[in-house]
This record gives sequence, C-alpha cells and structure tokens, in this order.
Amino acid sequence: MKKLFALSAVLLSANAYAGPFAPAAGQAGSTAIHKDDASFVAWASGWQNYLPGTDLVDSWKTPAKALGKAVGDSFDIVSLGNGGQITLTFDNPIMNGAGADFAVFENSFNDTFLELGFVEVSSNGSDFFRFANYSYTPSAVGAFGAVNPTNIYGYAGKYKQGFGTPFDLSELVGIAGLDLDNINYVRLIDVLGNGSENDALGNKIYDPYKTVQSAGFDLDAIGVRHQNLNIAAVPLPASIWLLISALPFFTGLRRKSSV
Repeated sequence: MKKLFALSAVLLSANAYAGPFAPAAGQAGSTAIHKDDASFVAWASGWQNYLPGTDLVDSWKTPAKALGKAVGDSFDIVSLGNGGQITLTFDNPIMNGAGADFAVFENSFNDTFLELGFVEVSSNGSDFFRFANYSYTPSAVGAFGAVNPTNIYGYAGKYKQGFGTPFDLSELVGIAGLDLDNINYVRLIDVLGNGSENDALGNKIYDPYKTVQSAGFDLDAIGVRHQNLNIAAVPLPASIWLLISALPFFTGLRRKSSV
C-alpha cells in the first residue's frame, strides 16, 4: 500500500507540471514531424541577415549548415547565440495549405533540453510577422535545466533533434501586408530565456540560461510542406531593364574607341 501511495504521489507530481500543449516527439498527441517524413517537398536554400548574439564561438557560426534537409545530429547546425537571429529563403514561396506549412528543426539531444526561438515570416523581406507563442514554464531554468514541451507553444525548438516543430500559416490569417500564399522569408530569433521577454499573454519566457560557446537556438533546417509553384519570379524594375537594353550601345562605343 505504501509503495502504491508513493507511486501515485509521483504521478500526481508529474501531472501537476504538465501543460495544455502537445507532448514530446513519439508520444501520443505530439505534433513533431520527423525529418524523413514524405510530406516535406522542399528545404530552405538560402540565408541572409545572420546576426549572431553573445556567448558564441566562431566554429558554430556557419549559416550554410542550416540549408538543405535536416541532418538530425548535434553538430550540423548554425547557432544564433543569445539574442541572435537569421533569415532563411526558399527556391519557391511557402504557401498556406491544409495543416502545417513548414517545420523548424533544432538540435536538442533530448526531449526537455529545449532552446527556443521566435518564428517570423515575410512576403517582401521587410515586413515580418511573428507567430503567437505561449510559455507556461513556471520559473527560471538553469543552463542545463529542463523545459516540459507541454508548457510551450509557437516556438521553434519544441522538439528534439530529427523532429521538426510545425507552423501553420492559417494562424496569421487577416494580417495586412502578409500574403500567405507567398511567404519568401522565415526569420528565427533566439529567445533569451532569462525571463526578460514575454509571451503573447504576458508570461515570462524561460528556457535553459545561460549557455555558452554554442549559446541560444541552434538551427538544423527548415522543411517546407506546402510550396507555391505558380507565382512568377519578381519582375525586374524598369530601370534595370533600361540598363540591360543599353548594354549593346555601350559595347559598340567601346569597340569604336579601341579602333
């Protein structure tokens, strides 16, 4: 009877810390998507505006490692550093389809060492809009502390390496200046994790802090599930076309002057 009571107490304690959101990869109800899932049709192909944060050594500052298919290990990543950011681009725009439209892969080595990142998208590369995010982690988390995935939503980094955190563009419906069928940029910003930032409800956001050398969010890849193949390339400005059309004229002048 005493053993049964002790076991019940442990289970009750565990449930007390469980939140309302999806659990870790492999558990019933998880939204994690494995890197080899057949639903991925494309992967990020370019990067820009890599602004590494603090507590980051040079060996982790290789943005090209975030391109292409997710590797799913601890090393083939680019680290953002505390407060850092990066923007990834794609051969074809991401579009709003049924369910999750893309997924972000981090390199956590287990289900609870979760370094989080804000996720923002843009159609034009200038105006970015952030997915709503929620954090119910009750108190500060040490450098190698644990974050229960059921307590967080709307952040990249919710799942361990090899499993992507899904994002559904339908959550951003109705935002002026954002074309959900023409998402060309995804920006990731490291969550500091020390409680200085707040979620959509004003709750303090905690994740493992303070880590060093490869601090902050570690990006493995971004996989695309819905891409738009029907949007034509952005037309060149008229001034560029004018310059191109004038090239034969300038070439002719150069030839005459060399005679």
